[in-house]
Amino acid sequence: MLLRHLPFLRAVFFHSVSAFGGPQAHMGMMMKTFVQGTPYVTEKELMEYNAFCQLLPGASSTQTLTLIGYKRGGVPLAVLTLIVWILPASILMGALSFLLQYIDKRQLGTDIFKFIPPMAAGFLGYAVLHIFPHAIKNTITWIIMICSVAATYFLFGKTWVIPALIVAGGIATNFSQTRIPQVEQKPQKIRWWNFWLFGIIFIAAGILSEAARKNDWANRKPINLFENTYRMGSLVFGGGQVLMPMMYEQWSVRPEAIREKNPNVVQIDQEKLYTGMGIVQAVPGPVFSIASFTGGMALKDMGTEMQVLGCLIGMIAIFLPSALLVLFFFPIWHNLRKYAVVYRSLEGINAVVVGIMIASSFYIMRDISFVGPNTISKINILVILGTILLLQFTRFIPPLIVMACLALGYFL
Repeated sequence: MLLRHLPFLRAVFFHSVSAFGGPQAHMGMMMKTFVQGTPYVTEKELMEYNAFCQLLPGASSTQTLTLIGYKRGGVPLAVLTLIVWILPASILMGALSFLLQYIDKRQLGTDIFKFIPPMAAGFLGYAVLHIFPHAIKNTITWIIMICSVAATYFLFGKTWVIPALIVAGGIATNFSQTRIPQVEQKPQKIRWWNFWLFGIIFIAAGILSEAARKNDWANRKPINLFENTYRMGSLVFGGGQVLMPMMYEQWSVRPEAIREKNPNVVQIDQEKLYTGMGIVQAVPGPVFSIASFTGGMALKDMGTEMQVLGCLIGMIAIFLPSALLVLFFFPIWHNLRKYAVVYRSLEGINAVVVGIMIASSFYIMRDISFVGPNTISKINILVILGTILLLQFTRFIPPLIVMACLALGYFL
């Protein structure tokens, strides 16, 4: 099986080292790599996977990619896909927890990444151009899309906004009785062990962490770290931009308030956490990989071996809930699609996804300079247009576009 799927895993790896811009921009890169490049999935399937993952807590782009692997080779390939996708970014962010003390923040050289935001906007624009004709077909989908653009842009970062829009869009298209369900598909078997494992780990980690805190176990920090990170991965909606404020509150703000009563609490220096939050934006792959950095920083004072363990705990605890939930709920979603109410909901959900992507494009572009006499403003416009045109009319693969934008940032 592994040999048969090596080309797919190779595509996942190249995607993992070139996927800048967060989950919305990742969608454009997936469209180019896994639909247009080699048709591992259809545009319709990718849209459905993405819409379904928006309903679940966790890392949506990670879950979408895991489902592509699941579709190609079942659970074994889904697991391999997940590992190949998260490892590069997690290794980089884990290494940062060791190197941060040697780095002068004023000399990080982040100018090399100054054309990454317009490039991400270009990938989003490309994805919208491809998805738009399939998702926006009538008056109700136009209305849903416009409302989704406005709500997502002005409430960007709110944990409830995306799930609420997905549910509202699905309800809105059910007022029409003219659409019929697709041909009934063979039901998929539901693997209950995924859900039971998710729940057992969640409850056991909570009980063990609380016992370690109350009894003040000598080496309780790794236990507390796992519980904190697993809980965040299980409950966060809205992607990495929502996860990072949760981490800031859990490991920087809260420990300061209880430090005297609980001196062994897991704590990360505020300035160092800020640095990690900034650098993860310039690292390809999932933003959730910041958990490798926070895990390493949390156990830094316990020695090198424990710091490495902290990086592993952070990586596993943040991505494990996403994988278990998506592999459990997807067969249920697949089985429900034969009902008219769910089938009609897909039309509204896809319209919401298009609205979210358009709003994300606007949100990214608000911090990009487009006006003014300086050369950078003109190049930003050219990068956005060039990215869209290269993806639309050439066989340029995303890694080459990323390398070109990094080179521009270095030389200009």
